[in-house]
Amino acid sequence: MASAYGTDQMVGVVVGAELNGLGVARSLARAHVPVIAVDTKTVRAGMWCRHVRGHFVRSFVGKVFADEMIELGKKFSTPPVLILTDEDAVHAVSENREVLSDWYRFRLPEDDTVKMLSSKARFHEFAQSHQFPVPRSVVLESLADVQRLAELRYPCVLKPDDKRQVLRGEKERAVRVNTLSEARERAITMLASPGGIIVQEWIEGPDSNIHFTLFYRGEGGDVVSIFTGRKVLSSPPGVGNTAICVAAPEARGVLEPLTREFVERAGFDGMGSIEYKWDDNHKQFMMVEPTVGRTDWQEEIATLCGVNIPLAAFRHEAGLPPIPDRATKVPVAWRATFSDRVPPDLLNGHTKIVDGYFRWTDPFPALQFYCVMGPLRRMKRRWKAMKAPTSRQAKA
Repeated sequence: MASAYGTDQMVGVVVGAELNGLGVARSLARAHVPVIAVDTKTVRAGMWCRHVRGHFVRSFVGKVFADEMIELGKKFSTPPVLILTDEDAVHAVSENREVLSDWYRFRLPEDDTVKMLSSKARFHEFAQSHQFPVPRSVVLESLADVQRLAELRYPCVLKPDDKRQVLRGEKERAVRVNTLSEARERAITMLASPGGIIVQEWIEGPDSNIHFTLFYRGEGGDVVSIFTGRKVLSSPPGVGNTAICVAAPEARGVLEPLTREFVERAGFDGMGSIEYKWDDNHKQFMMVEPTVGRTDWQEEIATLCGVNIPLAAFRHEAGLPPIPDRATKVPVAWRATFSDRVPPDLLNGHTKIVDGYFRWTDPFPALQFYCVMGPLRRMKRRWKAMKAPTSRQAKA
C-alpha cells in the first residue's frame, strides 16, 4: 500500500532544512531514497532542493513538535527513518521517544546520555573521569564562580554550557579572551542570562589543527559508518562554524579508535561526532566537544569523499545490507559558501572544491540562499547599523 506521499518505498524524514539538512537530503538522494524535509520555515535552502518534499511544522521544541511529527508519521504505510539535523529536535525526540517510536525508526542514546553529551560541563566531567584528553576547564554557574577564572592559564575560550542558548540568540557562541580581566568582564556579561558557561584553556594551533570524526553507531554497538575530516577554515576564525573542510586520512589511526572507545564508554548510540584539536604545545589531540543525536554542519564532506553516513544509517535502520564506501580519486573540499576563501597553501592544487549550496544538478537552494535571502540579510544588517547610533543616543 502506498503512503499518503505516493510511494511504497521507505522514506527518509530529515528534520531541519538548513545547510546541514540540505547535505543529508542530497546524500540520501544519491541512492534514490525519497526524502521529506521538515522545517519551521519554507525559506530554508533545503526546502528548495529538487530531491525533497517539504513539510512545515510550527516548532522543533517539546511536545508541540512531537505531536506534529506523529501527524506526519500517520501519512506513511511503513515507519520512515528519522534523521535529525537540529539541536532542539534532538531533545524533543529524546524526551518523547516512546510515542514517536511507534511512527518512526530512529536511534538515540538514553535521554540522560543525550543531556550529558549536550552539556559542555557534564561532557568535560565525564571525559576527565574516564581519562580522555580534554583542555583544562572551569564551569561557572553564577557570579560567585567568577573567582575560579584565576585557576586557568590564558588565553582561554568561554562557551555556553548548552548550545541551544546560542541558537536562540541568548548567549554568544564562543568568545576568546587573552587575559584574566577580560575573562571576568565577558563571563559576567554571559552569566547575565540564564544558564552556565564553561571556560577552557585555549588549545594552541591554527584552524587547520581542528579535526572531527563523524559516525553512526547502530544496533549492538556496531559502528556502521565512520569518517575523519579536518577543518581548513572556520568562520569566524578560531571559534566559528566550519567554512572549509577536507578528509583527514592521516589522523584516522589515532582519532577513530579514540572515538570508538569514547562512544563505547558513554553508551553513545545513533548519529554523532566528536571534534578534536591538535595541541601544538603538548603534541596531542584534545577532545573539544561532541555532537549527539544529529548530523553535523559539515556532514556532507564524508559523502563527497565516498563515506555516505546518512545513507548507511538509513539502510541500517531499514534492515537493508550495508554498502561499501567508495573512495574518491580526486581530493575534495567542502565549502559552506562562495564567500569562504581558501587560505593559501592549505589545499592541494588538484583539490575539487564543492559549494555547500550550489550544484548544477540542483541549483535552486543556491538561488534561494544567495539571490533571495542574501540581499535580505544585507538589508537587515544595514538597517541594524542605521539604528545602532539612535539606540546609543537614547541610552545616553
